[in-house]
Amino acid sequence: MLGHMLDAFLQYMPLLGVWCWAFILWEMRGSFMGSLAKHRGLSVKTKRYLFCYLALLPVVLLFVWLRVGPAASTINLSFHDWNLIKAHKPFVGLKNYISLLSDRLFLISLKNTTIFAFATVILGMLLALPLALALNRPSKLTGFYQAVYFLPVITPMVPVSVIFKWIYDPGYGLLNYLLSFFGVQPIGWLMFPNLALASIIIMCIWKNLGYHMIMLLVGLKNIPAQYYEAAAIDGASKWQIFWKITLPLLKPILMYVFITTSIEGFNIFTPVYVMTTGSQGAPGNSVRTLVYNIYEEGFRYFKMGYASSQAVILLLIVLAVTMLQMKIFSGEDASSSVQ
Repeated sequence: MLGHMLDAFLQYMPLLGVWCWAFILWEMRGSFMGSLAKHRGLSVKTKRYLFCYLALLPVVLLFVWLRVGPAASTINLSFHDWNLIKAHKPFVGLKNYISLLSDRLFLISLKNTTIFAFATVILGMLLALPLALALNRPSKLTGFYQAVYFLPVITPMVPVSVIFKWIYDPGYGLLNYLLSFFGVQPIGWLMFPNLALASIIIMCIWKNLGYHMIMLLVGLKNIPAQYYEAAAIDGASKWQIFWKITLPLLKPILMYVFITTSIEGFNIFTPVYVMTTGSQGAPGNSVRTLVYNIYEEGFRYFKMGYASSQAVILLLIVLAVTMLQMKIFSGEDASSSVQ
């Protein structure tokens, strides 16, 4: 009992320290600003910036401790033959990265992850944008539809994966039961290599559709109505309004949704682990993804150095995709292009 209490205290101690630091600064802000006022060489703007930086210091340190530190440790592990059950962990340089080029499982997982990420992002946006445009019209049921579409988003991934594993079951699954009314024979959706990855993609698109829709709907609500009124006076068609007004003004929201969804797509793990382990698992590693491969290398075969090198590659891929998307969506201000 005492050990659990100590672990909980150590886990939440940094967050508690941040809140205590913020409270102390808030209570002492008057005396602190007064002491700064004695230094006449500092301008008022400099004093305010100094106070803000000092207030943010604990949060920055916490971020470095929880984010930057583990990332740096992972990069360091990738250059070592780091095995959990071996005492000797020698430095091997780029050996782990060179081995990835000939690792069949890594290349399969890289291909599957890329297909999954691009399919969920592109197909999800193609479905969410028309849905957001439809719900942007005034209606009494708009709030109800928003809640219905957003409900899968707030549902945890594990229960959703378990439910869809049952839906896809070849023996007693709901999907095969419905298809049987049309004369379709039972299909092992998660057992056939050509269908397993597509089945998981469909499930993830369904789960995240409400999130994409809500984000795009927020962007549509923020578009000034006078743009549409001016276009209607000029005789623009609905298609021209969409391409010349709606889409350019949605660029910031589109960039945010594309980036966050791409990061989530490349880090896919839970549905693959839950839905394809056991009797319904597809053969030939047809649904193996990068994070799943990292998990197996690190926690099943205890090759932490080799798993860390794959994690670094994943980090570089996500960083490159993010930079590319920011480059594509960057440019002149959307409102100025409309004007």
